[in-house]
Amino acid sequence: MRSNERAGVHACFGARRRRMNMKRILTTVVLSMAALVILVSCGGKVRYPSYYTLNLPAPPDPPAAENTHARVAIREFRAPAYLRQGAIAYKPSPEQIGFYAYHRWAINPCEFVTNSVIERLRASGHFARVKPYDGRPDVEYVLSGRLEKLEEIDYEGGVKVEVAISAQMTNLATGATVWTNAVSEVGNVNQHDVSEVVSEMNRTMERVINELLSPMPTDMATGPTAAARLDSR
Repeated sequence: MRSNERAGVHACFGARRRRMNMKRILTTVVLSMAALVILVSCGGKVRYPSYYTLNLPAPPDPPAAENTHARVAIREFRAPAYLRQGAIAYKPSPEQIGFYAYHRWAINPCEFVTNSVIERLRASGHFARVKPYDGRPDVEYVLSGRLEKLEEIDYEGGVKVEVAISAQMTNLATGATVWTNAVSEVGNVNQHDVSEVVSEMNRTMERVINELLSPMPTDMATGPTAAARLDSR
């Protein structure tokens, strides 16, 4: 009899303990959900990144080809690693680089610069053909370059942007560098707003690319091709 009574008491306590555990679990779940609702209501909407693109005016149509023989291929421009991460960069000091968490490039700046250089060299009419570099030896020259800077400057008073590009052209037959240039420009931003910063980057980028390509020598474009020079020797 006593063993049966003890078993009954243990069963009763076990059931009561299980009910208490269930209540604790339910209470914890309810409190967690309430806390989540409060956090969401206080935090407002989830913030998503804003994306920006570079946009330069289209170059004019190329003039009619006159005594142009040389062909050139453009390698994709390179850039420092921090400019290839996608976030728009700013410099609070000469030694420090920061990144906007919610303002990012919608395009690869290196690809953009490459395509812009191709379009402007085609529009110049200095070459019989301008194409992206694909490794084929069907051109006389190869142009390669580097986007050195594309960033907001927040020191030395006011807000500015800096764009810097360097490039060089190589004779594919001889390996000699026939042309090189480097341009750096700073533009002033009237209002410290990321949209205004990107707009000034566009204007400064246009000036830099035009200056970069403006001293392109014409003798290599209008002279005989590399293959013809070799045959004449």
